[in-house]
Amino acid sequence: MIRVLLADDQALVRAGFRALLDSAEDVSVVAEAADGREAVRLAAAERPDVVLMDIRMPVLDGLEATRRILADPALESVRIVILTTFDLDEYIFEALRTGASGFLVKDTEPEDLLQGVRVVARGEALLSPGVTRRLIADYAGRPRRPEPSPRLAELTEREREVLVLVAAGLSNEEIAERLVVSPATAKTHVSRTMVKLRVRDRAQLVVLAYESSLVAPGWMD
Repeated sequence: MIRVLLADDQALVRAGFRALLDSAEDVSVVAEAADGREAVRLAAAERPDVVLMDIRMPVLDGLEATRRILADPALESVRIVILTTFDLDEYIFEALRTGASGFLVKDTEPEDLLQGVRVVARGEALLSPGVTRRLIADYAGRPRRPEPSPRLAELTEREREVLVLVAAGLSNEEIAERLVVSPATAKTHVSRTMVKLRVRDRAQLVVLAYESSLVAPGWMD
C-alpha cells in the first residue's frame, strides 16, 4: 500500500484528490495538510511514501516545506511530487533542484495522477519527456547558474553518457536499448551515477546535467 500525504490549501482540491487516490486499491491517503508548516509536521508524524505538495500555500510555501522535509534524515525515503496550476513555474525548478521527485499540473488526467504516484513510490522520478525538459531547459539556461559540479570528474565516460540520456528523459529500458546493454546494467550505471553525484533521484540528475552544460537548452527539440 502506497501511503500518501496531501498538502494543498484548497479543501476542494484535497477532497477531489483524496477521492481519486482512495479509489485505488494500492493507494491510501494517510493525512491532509492545508499549509506548508502542517505538511512538514505531518510528514514527520506519518512518514508517508509520497507527498503531493502544492507549490503555493500560506504560512509556509511548498518549496520551503519540500526543503525541510528532504533535509530531515529520518524522512530520507519520502518522495515529494509538486502540484502546480502552471507547467512552467520557476518554483518547480527550484523544487527539483532541492530534491523533489517531479511535478504534476492539477488538471492532469486521473489515471496519470495515480500512475505518477506509483512511479514516484517506486523510487523513480516523475519526468515528462516534454514539459519537464522545457521547464528545466528554460530555467537552467538563464544567467547566474551554478558552476558545474566538480563531482562530474568522478564519472566514467559511460556514466557521463548515461547522465546525458537520463537528462533526455529516457527510462532504464530505453537507455539499455540505446547502449546495447541489459536493463539491469543500465540501472546499475544510473545508480552509480546518482551515488557519485550525491543526488536523490533522476530529477536531480537532469537538473545537474543542464546546470553543468552537459546538456544544452533546446538540444532535444
